Amino acid sequence: MTTAIDPEEIRKELEAKLLLDTVRVTRPTGTPALDPDTGLLGEVPADLVYEGPGAMLSGHGQVTAEGIIGKQWLDDTVSWYRLLTPLGAPVPARYDRVEVTVAHSGSAATGGRVWQVLDPAEASTVELVRVTRLDEITPPS
Repeated sequence: MTTAIDPEEIRKELEAKLLLDTVRVTRPTGTPALDPDTGLLGEVPADLVYEGPGAMLSGHGQVTAEGIIGKQWLDDTVSWYRLLTPLGAPVPARYDRVEVTVAHSGSAATGGRVWQVLDPAEASTVELVRVTRLDEITPPS
């Protein structure tokens, strides 16, 4: 006998247990200016789309999340990273940039790294959190 899943209960549990980081989503609005003194490009001008609770998961992080809630809730993906945000957060657009500004884990390796949205958030008739596929675009240092 199977037990019915209460999507609202699962959504609240996922937000409380997984969306512990602070993530920033920005939308590029132009091209970076060249610094004539250094010959390097400056920051990419961008508008803020969202800054708030979220989580960054690699393929391995998804497996860990399933262990926390005790059930599989996402299928495998070809993209290595996924951004999780509450359903009330704006839907990121293709080419938006994503950064983790505050990581709940002191050992998170997200500092200084930047990801780019590959596609708008995944669509589903039953949504628990917003899932957006990403690719890393961290510039070389």
